[in-house]
Formats: sequence, C-alpha cells, structure tokens
Amino acid sequence: MEFPRRPLIMGILNINDDSFSGDGRLDAGWALGRARELVEAGADVVDVGGESARTNRGPVSEAEEWHRIRPFIERFSHAVAEASPRDAEQIFPPLLSINTWRTNVARQALEVGGDILNDMSALPDDAHARLCAETGAALLIMHSRGVPKVPHTHVTYENIVSELIAFFEEKIRLATAAGLDAERILLDPGIDFAKQRDDNLRVYREVETLGVFRRPILLPVSRKGVIGQVLSLPEPATRDAGTVACIVAGSLRGAALFRVHNVDAAWHALRAMEVVR
Repeated sequence: MEFPRRPLIMGILNINDDSFSGDGRLDAGWALGRARELVEAGADVVDVGGESARTNRGPVSEAEEWHRIRPFIERFSHAVAEASPRDAEQIFPPLLSINTWRTNVARQALEVGGDILNDMSALPDDAHARLCAETGAALLIMHSRGVPKVPHTHVTYENIVSELIAFFEEKIRLATAAGLDAERILLDPGIDFAKQRDDNLRVYREVETLGVFRRPILLPVSRKGVIGQVLSLPEPATRDAGTVACIVAGSLRGAALFRVHNVDAAWHALRAMEVVR
C-alpha cells in the first residue's frame, strides 16, 4: 500500500457463528465465496477472523480458532484470483488481514499467507511486532484497555485524544524497538473498545489529530454500537446508513482505511467523495 491515495476498504469476513452483526458462518467454502464477493464489491483488504470480539460470548480455544480459519487462508489467493477488481485503483490481488489476538494463531496464519496482522490485543508486549518483523507482515495496532473478550465498559478518560496520542507513541516505540519497520505499522483508534459514547464521537471528530504519527489510520466504523446509540438502532444490520456517514466524516479527516461489512456501500461513498475532491 502506498499513500497518499484514495482510502482503502477492508471487508469483514467472520468465520464464526456469533458475530455481533450476524453475518458469520462456520463454513470455509462459504467464506471463500464471500471473499470473492467482497473483492468484486471493491475491497482492497479482506479481514478474516475465527472468533467474535463480543464480550458477552466466551473465548474459543486457540486450536478451534486456527481450525476455523486455516482452510480459508490456505485457499484465499487461489479463490480471489478468480474475482474481478471493481476499478483500476483497487489493490489487486487483495491483501489478507488476520484478525486475532493470539500469538500462536497469528504465527501459523502469517506463515501460511497473511499480509497484515490485525491485532486486537492492544499490543501488551512486543511478541506480535517481532512476529511481523520476522514474517514481513504489516501490523495494525488497535487501541483498547485490558485483555480481549472481557467487558471494559467502565473505562473513562479525561481526554480520549490525549490518551490515544500517548498510547500510540508507546506502542510504536515498542514495535520499532522489536525490529519492525515503522513503514509497516498501521493505527486503529478502536471504536467501541473500552470507550464511552462521547469518547467514540470525539475520536470520529478529531481523528485527523492522529496524523502526527504519519502512519495510515484505520477507522473500524461498521455498524458500531455508538451508531446504534446515536440513531436508536439496536439491530447492527440496520446501521449501514450511519456507517456511510461515519465513512464520509472519517474520509474528510484523513482516515486511510475503513473496516466495513457492506463493502458496496463503502465503495460508493468513497468513490463519490473522490469525485467531489
């Protein structure tokens, strides 16, 4: 990925049966077909995960998580080669992002074929940075507090933007000291993770502040709880219009990637934004 360029779209692919948005299946064959659909809808990156991040569901074992995603990763390149990119600016062949917080799962996945490690653990140590340095993968560092799969709804901040600046300063130092080239680091402010409604809204409003790091910023905007709170929409699948609004706002404020369920809607929104620009 080379920037500056138009924002990229990361399509969400859940190989699990308890995704908060109800869009996952425990079926690698279905997942491969869905990956082709995401790419043809405009996805530059496919983000695959074998475990929901929901905190009201217990964690699966490492063995089970790897069992779910391994067949997909092994066949991903061949499956998406049959797809047709939507336009000339799309990254093709698409990149594969591995969404996990477990080092053993990440290692096996990156050795088989992942391009990006989407680390939802908030990088508590340098293990994932060292792994990416060894394998040549990029590392997506997400902001959160505490361990994954545990509710952190009680966490509050005096100033969420200052918290994000301090957090990413620390984690970038940690990652580069472990041997990872800064050019292979992406940042995710972690919408809805250990944040309150107003924290999330402020992140959307002031995401351009993170430009100080000169690293691509991913906004995981899709169907988030804060959108449901603002629009009184309890069902995640009804939040796509609100998601598009957040994509437009994030695009105007310098976000470089958007992680979404509805790739088609995201592609149309970003394409329209580029024409207006």
